[in-house]
This record gives sequence, C-alpha cells and structure tokens, in this order.
Amino acid sequence: MRCGCGRSSLQCPCEIYVSSAALCYFYPGTVLCGRDVVLERSFSLRPTRPAKDMENIFQLVRNVIPPLTSKKHKGQDGKIGIFGGCQEYTGAPYFAAISALKVGADLSQVFCTKDAATVIKSYSPELIVHPVLDHPNALHEIEKWLPRLHTLVIGPGLGRNDSILDTAKGIIEKAKAKGIPLVIDADGLWLIAQQPSVIQGYQRVVLTPNFMEFSRLYEAVLTEPVDSSDQHGSVLRLSQAMGNITIVQKGEWDLISDGDKVLVCNHEGSSRRCGGQGDLLAGSLGVLVHWAFLAGPEKINGQNPFMVAAFGACSLTRQCNYQAFQKHGRSMTTSDMISEVGTAFNKLFET
Repeated sequence: MRCGCGRSSLQCPCEIYVSSAALCYFYPGTVLCGRDVVLERSFSLRPTRPAKDMENIFQLVRNVIPPLTSKKHKGQDGKIGIFGGCQEYTGAPYFAAISALKVGADLSQVFCTKDAATVIKSYSPELIVHPVLDHPNALHEIEKWLPRLHTLVIGPGLGRNDSILDTAKGIIEKAKAKGIPLVIDADGLWLIAQQPSVIQGYQRVVLTPNFMEFSRLYEAVLTEPVDSSDQHGSVLRLSQAMGNITIVQKGEWDLISDGDKVLVCNHEGSSRRCGGQGDLLAGSLGVLVHWAFLAGPEKINGQNPFMVAAFGACSLTRQCNYQAFQKHGRSMTTSDMISEVGTAFNKLFET
C-alpha cells in the first residue's frame, strides 16, 4: 500500500493511504478519482502525529459548524425530528434526541407511539414529544410538521410493528418529495432491508448500520453474502448498488462511503460497547448533516456534505466514548457518554 504522496506506508509520515494505482487525495483543493479508491486516515490524539496531519479532514467539519451569535433566532441552527419510540424502546429515541440538542440543534422533536410518549417526556423537559406514530391518521398528523424540520432521524426505538413500519415508509416518501435530509438507523434499517427501493437513489440520506444490519442490507440488495475479507469493497459496492447513497458501517473502525470513496474513522474510543451509542451517533449526525448541507460546497471544497457530516459524527461519538470510559471504565453507559458531548465537541472542533 502506498500513500498519496507516492511513498510506501512505512516511509510516509502523513498516513494518508490510497489503495489504488491512482494516487489522489480527499483533502482541500483536490478530487478523488476512480471508483475503487479507498482512503484510509488514522486519527489519534497521540502527540507523535503531526498536528497538520489531523487538520485537513477535521477542518472540513469545523468549516460547517455555525458560529454562536446573539443575532440568530431559535431554530436557525437546527430543528431535528426523531422518529421512533414504542412501548418496548423508549431510551433510543431519547438518546438520539438529547444528543442532537447537546451537539447544538436548537430544537429536537420526538415522534413516537402513545405508550412511549409519557416515558420519554419524563426523561427530559428539553424535548418536544408527539405521541402520533400509532395514531390512525399518523402520516397526516406528521406531514404537517415536516416543513418545520431540517433533518429526520428515522429508526431509534421504532420497533417492527407492521403498521408503524408502513408509517415510517410513508414518512420517508414524504421527506424525499420535499428534499429533506434523512438519517436512517436501527429498525429503520430493517425496513430498508425489506424494501430497498424505498430509499434507492435518494442521495440526501445516510444509513448507519452495525455489522449485522449491514450484512442483512447487503444480502438484500446484492443477493450474496458480505465478503468479510473486503470490508472496504463491501461498503463501496453496497453504496453504489443503492444509487451512491452515503453509508456508515459502524464497527471497530467506522467505514463511510458514498460509492466513490471510503473514509475510515478509527479515532480512539474504547472497548466498551454498551447499548445506545449508535443512537448518540444518529442524533449528532442529524445535526451535522443539516449544518454541512446548509454550509454549501465552498465550505467543504466541493466534497459530499453527507460524508463530511458522517466523519464528524463518528469522530465525536468515539471521543465521547473515550472520555466517558476514562472516567467510568467498565461501568460506563451511554448516559455517561452524552455528558461528555460538550467537552468532546470542543476538543475536536473548537480548539
């Protein structure tokens, strides 16, 4: 494997590796070439790595973060809708929604079933909660809110009730018609695996599957098992097959692809894998997608805003994981990680 600068990976200090005969970069002022290019970038806070080595991709994320100013009104920095929450699963939509607020959204609204609403409201007074997902006229009730939302996060705690999945499908169709960016996670991915055409070719979406969800989706779309020896190629092929939509395959390393390239986020986290971390990622990604989409191509040097947002959210989640684990060790939970969002965000993007 050789670096984009032409030196071998053992000789090169910049640690930007491209697994293609074509040598190219993802960085400002340049364009990736070829469909089989795989970019790997190692992000560690160890002082042995040059500071500039970390700046390029992080700077793209920083560029889209809106400044704090008294001249704005409520809602300008993000109104995020979380669609999920049922009798069995109330924690997931809460984690996603509160993470969106902690990252910097102005408003975070949860659309859940009636049984889940009171429970989710009890977790935090910060959230706006709509008990409508199992309403007889759910889609009609929800459609009225869509113009007021910047990004929809569909799936945390959604469950697999057929009628609610049908409503989720309708929400996706309505969002596509309005051009609203989407993040689809958890049981939202179960829906996509059953009906891939629901999201096929809609490039204002990010899917965030874990290993099992990715395997299920891959087999549904490509009708063959995932090649575990070629993870980079697998995420690239799945994105291409789905119309070059952005996919984040979560795992030991997070692989992010839009069908043209693969970014690897292996920012240091921890070995603790408590439930709810994916919800934190989904909620924070909802905010960063809005910011990156709003910022425009000049702020990200013409790169795919959904790739930039995904890298930022993956890095932030891993930094929260790292900081919480340093304090709590084995007893760390996702609530501990959410408490770290502010300092982690500052460390990565504002210092």
